[in-house]
Amino acid sequence: MQHTLFGRSGLRVSEMCLGAMTFGDARSLGAPEEESRAIFECFAEAGGTFIDTADHYADGESERIVGKLVASERDNFVLATKWSASRALGIMQSGNSRRNMIRAVDASLSRLGTDRIDLYYLHIWDFTTPWDEIMRGLDDLVSSGKVQYIAISDTPAWEISRAQMMAELRGWTSFAGIQVEYSLASRTPDRELLPMAEKLGLGIAAWSPLAGGALTGKYRKDDPKESARRARDSLPARTLSIADEVCEVAEEIGAKPAHVAIAWVRQRGRSAPIIPIVGARTRAQIADNIAAMQLELDEAVMERLNTTSAIEYGFPHDLLRTDYVRSIMHGGDDRKLRLREELPYPVENLAMSSGVSKK
Repeated sequence: MQHTLFGRSGLRVSEMCLGAMTFGDARSLGAPEEESRAIFECFAEAGGTFIDTADHYADGESERIVGKLVASERDNFVLATKWSASRALGIMQSGNSRRNMIRAVDASLSRLGTDRIDLYYLHIWDFTTPWDEIMRGLDDLVSSGKVQYIAISDTPAWEISRAQMMAELRGWTSFAGIQVEYSLASRTPDRELLPMAEKLGLGIAAWSPLAGGALTGKYRKDDPKESARRARDSLPARTLSIADEVCEVAEEIGAKPAHVAIAWVRQRGRSAPIIPIVGARTRAQIADNIAAMQLELDEAVMERLNTTSAIEYGFPHDLLRTDYVRSIMHGGDDRKLRLREELPYPVENLAMSSGVSKK
């Protein structure tokens, strides 16, 4: 497994991240500790070093298991965890406040059995806490040595860019990266979050790159099993259409559907690969997903998948990307202007889809 820098930081991470949300069986949904160890060892043997968890995964059991797994070789792994969310601790132990941040980081350090967290995420934006409180609190954690780098997950792009600018202007530690839901079936981050990350030099980690299993090929339209039919009935038509196309592509190039879906996510990165966060409940599952790192999709396949999964970008993106608007903003012919860069994450087959008239 290859490594890359996380954003414009010096943090080196493997190009696949092991999602440890399934570690621990507090709700009988994840992998018990013995199987979690087998999953971790398979990932580590392949050269994986980047592990993602959160303080509330499996009621804290995920962090405790991860801590045990890396204890003997702590310096060889990048531990990422998160704070903000709480399932059962109540209003005083949830949210983005500095108070909860300090409580949460100490609790995570204790469960992980370590003296520092390599990458600490704000997990979910709470629409309440002021950004200066959050960014100053995170800067203090970095200054104290409890946290090495900071990042953010599940937050609107305009909020992230505002916080990033505030930190840079005040000389505080700024975000090294973001974490988003991103897959062929979930491309809305293309509108704002991915272009923002590219502009600000943020690393991108993508959770659910297989769309909750929908892109693995297990819900194929020609599968006669009743369980597959029921699963297809529960999924959106758009997701099913994309999944069927992924299966067709996989057959044509001699690959597995899951490998195609993961490879597409990785190759959507412009300056660096997007890092897929891949979880598993068995060693066999993680071994199969790791094999996707050997697959490179050619330009024609990428374009085919891009077109199949294309989304409506909406206003103002559709308007700003029309040939008409680009032309009038550059004196009638933008070819005469040496543009600073190509448009980020261009809309496929846009034409004049916004319906704007040429007034």
